Amino acid sequence: MSLTDKQLRYLRGKAHALKPIILIGQNGLTPGVLAETQRALADHELVKLRIQAADRAARDALLAQLVRDSQSSLVTRIGHVAVLFKPNATLSRMPLPDP
Repeated sequence: MSLTDKQLRYLRGKAHALKPIILIGQNGLTPGVLAETQRALADHELVKLRIQAADRAARDALLAQLVRDSQSSLVTRIGHVAVLFKPNATLSRMPLPDP
């Protein structure tokens, strides 16, 4: 899914007040973490997560794999915190502004 700059700015504003609900520890991206991320995206559409990998390249690789496997969009990543977005096909709780 491709988001415009206006939509990304809107989602970053909405995500600012969120607390990380997905924590990825030293075991990395396990099937349980992926399942929980997909469930959280289905429930909330906009999810903030924290990645505990020490190496920046490892965080980037892990995040890229998570985005690919969950079929979501990366809204932003700052340090160890990232925000993912995946609109719910049946009932969208977060309508995006027009591009």
